[in-house]
Amino acid sequence: MDYNNLLFMDVEVFSDDDDDFYDGNYIEIRRPYTLRNKPNNLDVWDDDDFFRRFRLTKPTVNLLIIRVQNQLEVIWNRSRSLTPMNQLLLALRFYATGNFLRAVGDFSGVSIVTASRIVRKVSIVIASLRPDNIKMPRTQQEIESTKRGFFAMHGFPRVVGIVDGTHIRIQSPGGDNAELFRNRKGYFSINTQVTCDFNLKIIDIVARWPGSAHDATIFQHSSLKIHMEQNRFNNGILLGDSGYGLKNYLLTPLLHPNIPAEQCYNEVHIRTRNTIERVIGIWKRRFPVLSIGLRLKIETIQDIIVATAVLHNIARDEREEDPPGEIELDGVLGEVPQPIPNYNRNRMDNAVRQALIADYFSRYRRN
Repeated sequence: MDYNNLLFMDVEVFSDDDDDFYDGNYIEIRRPYTLRNKPNNLDVWDDDDFFRRFRLTKPTVNLLIIRVQNQLEVIWNRSRSLTPMNQLLLALRFYATGNFLRAVGDFSGVSIVTASRIVRKVSIVIASLRPDNIKMPRTQQEIESTKRGFFAMHGFPRVVGIVDGTHIRIQSPGGDNAELFRNRKGYFSINTQVTCDFNLKIIDIVARWPGSAHDATIFQHSSLKIHMEQNRFNNGILLGDSGYGLKNYLLTPLLHPNIPAEQCYNEVHIRTRNTIERVIGIWKRRFPVLSIGLRLKIETIQDIIVATAVLHNIARDEREEDPPGEIELDGVLGEVPQPIPNYNRNRMDNAVRQALIADYFSRYRRN
């Protein structure tokens, strides 16, 4: 299936829905103006209540506003200005609840039109922080530190990242291409490729493929694959589940381990790969909008996915506690990999895995 024309398309989702973002052609029927009080949410709530409502602590939000306030110009209306902090907290509330924009607007004292514009703008601004907050190890020191970090976890050598796909639920985008977004579980989604490190941070993310796209297809067309083939990570490897094709730089589990060394390889591979499941679980629990589902335009959903990944990493850097599991996560853990597309395979790829098993896991000792 050819997805190339879908990667950056502008699809209007739910153009007749209250919660859609409005473009410049929107004509609003004027109604009597109502003054709305805009609560100072930073002061209204104590630390615990604030964290539960916005999924970040006050100190982290104060650090974040310093980085984004210059790009969030003050919006003036008849009651009083909508400050950068007002705008940031409105967007965080949307990420934290997945509520309709009308409900988020009511919570923040603004109209649905204003709420939609703010969520979109704040998401773009936070997503623009991606280069500094979502990145693979670059220097020799960072690469070796990452390898040591993964090795210290369960003893798997040379790992620089773990890759997996997760589905971000959306409603049908409509139009001729809508069914491309229906995944194998039957709901509409964006299949998002996530790569993590041993610190539970997201170090690479691809959020532009429809739900029917296979994980291996996404990786096959990613810049991460190019970087791995260029050996930018000093002979480092990625770990992935059996839904990915085996490569000399992307190792997957053995489907039928026989000898003890192969069984040991699989066991350590699975234990190490569990890191990506933890990352996706924490990320979706912190920002439930990713699990509940998004009723927005595709390009805005993409910005929200990247923005929440940036915020996840900021939370990790600030040693924020993991959010409470208040919702049932949909399609996060324990998914059965799909059959692998028939990409060209090289016998050398399997030779690399077998050499690692023979050289290392045949003498591995469980802790």
